[in-house]
Amino acid sequence: MNNFSFYKDRKAFYCLIFIWLNLSFLSSFAANSKRHFYNILQQHQIEGTVTDGSSPLPGVTIVVKNKSNNTVISDYSGQFSISASPYDTLVVSFIGFKTALVPLAGRKKVDISLQYDSTTLQEVRVNTGYYSVKEKERTGSIAKIKAADIEKQPVNNPLAAMQGRMAGVNITQNTGVPGGGFNIQIRGLNSIRGDGNDPLYIVNGVPYSSQSLGDPTVSAAAISGVTDPLNNLNVSDIESIEVLKDADATAIYGSRGANGVVLITTKKGRSGETRFNLNAFTTVGKVARKMDLMQTNQYLSMRAEAFANDGIIEYPEGAYDINGTWDPNRNTDWQKELIGGTSYIQSVQASISGGNKNTQFLLSGTYHKETTVFPGDFHYGKGSVNSSISHQSDDKRFSLNFSATYSGDKNTLPGRDLTSRAYTLAPNAPELYNSDGSLNWENGTFINPLSFLNGTYLTTSQNLIANALLSYKLLPDLEVKASVGYNDTRLSQNVTSPLSIYNPYDTSEHESTLFVSSGTGRSYIFEPQISYQKELGDINLNFLVGTTFQSQKTTKLAQSAFGFASDALINSLAAANTVTVLNHEVTQYNYSALFGRINVNWHKKYIVNLTGRRDGSSRFGPDNRFANFGAVGAAWLFSNEDIFKEHNSIISFGKLRGSYGITGNDQIGDYQYLDTYKVSPYLYDGVVGLLPSRLYNPDFGWETNKKLELALELGFLKDNIFLSAAWFRNRSSNQLVGVPLPGTTGFSSIQSNFDATVENTGVELELRTNNLKGRNFSWTTAVNLTVSKNELVSFPGLDSSTYANQLVVGESLFIKKVFNYTGIDPQTGAYTFQDFNGDGQITYQDDRQTIVDTSPKYYGGLNNQLAYKNWSLDFLFQFVKQTGRNYLYTSALPGSFVNQPAAMENHFPQDGTNAISQQYTTGQNGTLLEGHYNLIDSNAAYSDASFVRLKSLTLVYAIPSVWSKTFTGKVYLQGQNLLTITDFRGADPENQSSSALPPLRQFTMGIQLGF
Repeated sequence: MNNFSFYKDRKAFYCLIFIWLNLSFLSSFAANSKRHFYNILQQHQIEGTVTDGSSPLPGVTIVVKNKSNNTVISDYSGQFSISASPYDTLVVSFIGFKTALVPLAGRKKVDISLQYDSTTLQEVRVNTGYYSVKEKERTGSIAKIKAADIEKQPVNNPLAAMQGRMAGVNITQNTGVPGGGFNIQIRGLNSIRGDGNDPLYIVNGVPYSSQSLGDPTVSAAAISGVTDPLNNLNVSDIESIEVLKDADATAIYGSRGANGVVLITTKKGRSGETRFNLNAFTTVGKVARKMDLMQTNQYLSMRAEAFANDGIIEYPEGAYDINGTWDPNRNTDWQKELIGGTSYIQSVQASISGGNKNTQFLLSGTYHKETTVFPGDFHYGKGSVNSSISHQSDDKRFSLNFSATYSGDKNTLPGRDLTSRAYTLAPNAPELYNSDGSLNWENGTFINPLSFLNGTYLTTSQNLIANALLSYKLLPDLEVKASVGYNDTRLSQNVTSPLSIYNPYDTSEHESTLFVSSGTGRSYIFEPQISYQKELGDINLNFLVGTTFQSQKTTKLAQSAFGFASDALINSLAAANTVTVLNHEVTQYNYSALFGRINVNWHKKYIVNLTGRRDGSSRFGPDNRFANFGAVGAAWLFSNEDIFKEHNSIISFGKLRGSYGITGNDQIGDYQYLDTYKVSPYLYDGVVGLLPSRLYNPDFGWETNKKLELALELGFLKDNIFLSAAWFRNRSSNQLVGVPLPGTTGFSSIQSNFDATVENTGVELELRTNNLKGRNFSWTTAVNLTVSKNELVSFPGLDSSTYANQLVVGESLFIKKVFNYTGIDPQTGAYTFQDFNGDGQITYQDDRQTIVDTSPKYYGGLNNQLAYKNWSLDFLFQFVKQTGRNYLYTSALPGSFVNQPAAMENHFPQDGTNAISQQYTTGQNGTLLEGHYNLIDSNAAYSDASFVRLKSLTLVYAIPSVWSKTFTGKVYLQGQNLLTITDFRGADPENQSSSALPPLRQFTMGIQLGF
């Protein structure tokens, strides 16, 4: 038997060495493994910044891969902090950018640059008011601009920011005076009544009245119309503006959405560290376009020839411009003196925001001051406060969103717009001031235009909009909501005309006058809703039902006062000898509705959207108070079909959509169906009486607008080229107009429905291209074009109606029936016109048969955005093809005591019968005088008013923030109305006015800071 021994032949020694080596290896392996697993399990706080290559990106979602419960959102400076292991991978996603996978590889600080991905823009949700929908899945026609677009223009009215940026939305500016208004048309005019074409405005879920509380008698001379309520909204507080156009998008608003819906959403807080942001800018502005007027030598030559033509050898005593009273060698550019000043805008906005994943808040304040181009110290000032708070419970079942916006403005302007005086004052008129600084009246021969500055226009307004939206998820797929809104608007106007505006040498009797008006509007709205969403296999079902209860009370009072003992007392009604109530009304409007929506999405390819609403309005009689409206929309995402996914590499997105529906219109004012009375201005035996003002008609009902649309949306090369084309047809019938009555009734008409139909058809094209995309440089282009036609399809009994001289079946509502200008009579030197009925006379009733259509033939905008590292350049061209009123429409009689456009020097007989002006006259020649008045109402007073305008240009430099983790900053330069290309024969082709100030050319410098 052999025995094994550790000690024999040194075996023990070798065994010990072997055991030691193994133990050493195992202990080392164990130690390394322990350290490895320890490092894997240890959590670090990872910090970083997310940018687009040049600017920080707030709101980016950062998730640790395979750990869905670990998610953070980047703050306003693009910074984030998240807990992760050194070898984890971050998933970084943001709408409009490609999702990035970022391995940490042991790093504790990670800066991430995301790349643009246009295809994900289809995932952006679009607000439709009662619900939101993904851009790619919408079945309706919705246009949208965001805060980034709005901030590129130093404007005071939200409509100004929309000009040229939306297909199907045509906006014109009425005046360049601060506080002036805008006109908006969404796919044309639907109603024959001029006041029945306004869209519905919704601000944070609260209806906002576009009807001014002011009185046109009070404000017309200063701002060319009434005050615009939209000026109360602070443009800097707006996050987005959506315009709903077709039946699918608007039918859920029922009667209120017949002319389109404008949804305005203000900015909200975001989660992240508390941020302070400051935006300040200064703007200078001047009149962009001037009239080319006669110089003194041209003007006096015209005047002398006019007197000679009239056989007047000795100039009259009142012809101060030519009889030697005024200096014949003096030549003044009155446009420079009266409207050639520089306006200034100073605007400052500060905000603080922040919050966590459950609660976010925002509080901002803005101060805006704007002066005018008129001589003197006149300005428009506005202050506003915007607040918002959002909260969601930990279980994400309850949420609350509250917003409140308050603004107040004060507008002090001259009592009269000096534009018309700048165009008409004789170029050799005297100096404005005497040597001692007092107004120069030139011994009573000169009506000094600066005297109008002694009159004042003062408007103050306050506006409060508050809304609270509460929601609770009863079940994962079932949610109840309640929206409560309140709007309070107040307006006060004061216009004075003191004795100091009159020529002190004038011996005729004058009185100081005061016009005052005030208005208040309060409205409440309550909308409870229930929504249900469920996925049933390949079908996604959305259901919504809700009700609306709205009440609005409006009060207006306008008064005039005369006979003040002193101008010092002119602002006191009690000091006047005579006080007259021009208008006093109190109206109550009540509205209720039941609305619903069903949306079915099958296979994410076939979508059907049904919306409906039953409306009730107090503006109609008891038998017609309620009406039903609805729409159906459908879409086919054919790019999701298998054949496109497998065999197509060019078309990245394709959708065919269409809609049809009926909406209504109740924009007729209140109490129109009742027999009403007004206070008589005359006393009977010392007693105030009443006069009937309206006949009773309980049977008239809602106007109806039937809307049809077909559209195609195509994306090419991963949506780097995106095209949208839409055709629409809107037919508005059952028109609410005045039906003529025999004079024996005591009324000229009665409000009733008329079987007239107005049709709007058109094509809207939108093209967006990503021309270049690189690491440091990008260039995108967006263009929109609208080609539209407005037509009165039918109007039975038109010839016997009050519209017989205004409308023609087969033509648009924009037409003017005018005389047909045929040239200049070589015998009399007077304008001549076509005698349609051949009776040898030119009469207003029978010979105004020529039709001039002033509707826009097409309009749109071209926008380019270029970015290089920290620099970005954005510019927008707006274009309109149209016919408009030229200077002949507003020019005075050639040869009279009024300056003329320089083109009027081309006159008969020097330039023959093809001359622009007829023979000069001072007004003594009846044939020439009649020819002049007929010319104003002829097609010669209309010409091409098309234009291409460089609407806005913005250059931005993003300040590098390498020295601070939380700092962001931008310096920017902006231009507005920089260039206008047009053949228009007048001052401005947009407002086409000789009495309203044209839009201003403005230059802005500003800075944005955040920390």
